[in-house]
Amino acid sequence: MFAVIKTGGKQYRVAKDDVILVEKLAAAAGDSVQVGDVLMIGEEGKAPTVGAPILDKAAVTATVVDQTKGDKVVVFKKQRRQNYRRTKGHRQNFTVLKITDISATGKKAAAPKKAPAKKAAPAAEAKEAEAKPAAAKKAPAKKAPAKKAETKAAAPKKAPAKKAPAKKPAAKAETKE
Repeated sequence: MFAVIKTGGKQYRVAKDDVILVEKLAAAAGDSVQVGDVLMIGEEGKAPTVGAPILDKAAVTATVVDQTKGDKVVVFKKQRRQNYRRTKGHRQNFTVLKITDISATGKKAAAPKKAPAKKAAPAAEAKEAEAKPAAAKKAPAKKAPAKKAETKAAAPKKAPAKKAPAKKPAAKAETKE
């Protein structure tokens, strides 16, 4: 199954598990986003469903993989014979999406259920800690005084004193004969 979606003023043909680069979306890495502007949905062996301009109930769900920047584009302006040259650079912000689901009805696929975390394990660790006598616990070791070499290395270095500029030799006086 494939879909044609519209985001950031551009159109993309996507299928499940595709990774695409789109204009920046306001979402953090790992978030799930739903693209609502689905222009067309198609399957192999069937005629595609085309919207006018979009399909109302269709939805494409994607996961944000990363927020990144594109390659640098150099903008160079020049006016000949005017000694005018300007150079600027620009890197466009992009979002990397991985398509997770395409739905013609807009319903999300059932997410796999996660097993609940076991709470018995932390309770068992607490009982073991209580069972140990207080005398068996070691006192924290005292830190040895720092060596002088370590303190000197950690201290910031002072800038060397500036030397006075060298004096030029005095001009030789002309002798009159």
